[in-house]
Amino acid sequence: MEIATRTQALRLQAFGAAVVICLQSGLGMFVNLFVSIPEHHAGSNPSEFFSGSARSVGWAVDHGAVALVIHTLLGLLLAVMVIGIVARALSIGRRSLSTWVVLGALFTIGAGFNGASFLDYQKDVSSFVMTVLSLAALLCFMVVVYLPWGTPTGGPSLKGP
Repeated sequence: MEIATRTQALRLQAFGAAVVICLQSGLGMFVNLFVSIPEHHAGSNPSEFFSGSARSVGWAVDHGAVALVIHTLLGLLLAVMVIGIVARALSIGRRSLSTWVVLGALFTIGAGFNGASFLDYQKDVSSFVMTVLSLAALLCFMVVVYLPWGTPTGGPSLKGP
């Protein structure tokens, strides 16, 4: 597959990630306002973050309210999506694309870790950081979608007619 075609596919993937991030943010706001998470559940207040978070995420999927279940599953799907986007960007071999995509993926994964932290400890700062990181990820993926990524093979460029 030629670079222009792979770049176009990457743009579509980045747009898809941006859409899912917007859905996640809206659903996360709903969960924040209308879903109560019990203080004591499997994984709450763990002494070790990663194993406790895994238990918290499992609890959220198995026992959470419908909105929390959807928010959690969509977040896991989004993590898989951004890993695929990074793989495609790296295969194209354009540093600018790869940089924006890797930053977007890191912000997305960071948002997910803060979501798990919120499940674990129920600290408002985790919810806030999750929101800020998801907005940063959204910005990165929109840069990938909208900035011209001119190629010497006749793709879009910044030059006029």
